[in-house]
Amino acid sequence: MPRIRIGQRNVPLPANRFARLGIGLLLIIGGVLGFLPVLGFWMVPLGLLVLSYDLPQVRRWRRRFLVHHSEWFRQRYPDLAEKLGLGRRNSAEMERSEAERMEPPAV
Repeated sequence: MPRIRIGQRNVPLPANRFARLGIGLLLIIGGVLGFLPVLGFWMVPLGLLVLSYDLPQVRRWRRRFLVHHSEWFRQRYPDLAEKLGLGRRNSAEMERSEAERMEPPAV
């Protein structure tokens, strides 16, 4: 089942690709109409986040935004950035994850 990570929470998405695209588009349309009651402008970035799971161009935009702004966020608010999962991994964690990748699968 597809999941999107927001901070330290994992949010499940529907397994059907067309359902994910529909949800993403509805969130963006609702966000454009954010001046109406109940709807809000916060729905636009959430819709783009959902669409980034299926659309490569939106995924590239999200990744560029995350890389650019997470560096600034880490410099300005290091403790909060670490809690949100934006902190850099130390060398021991990187070596451990590399060793796990190189290990052949257990049979």
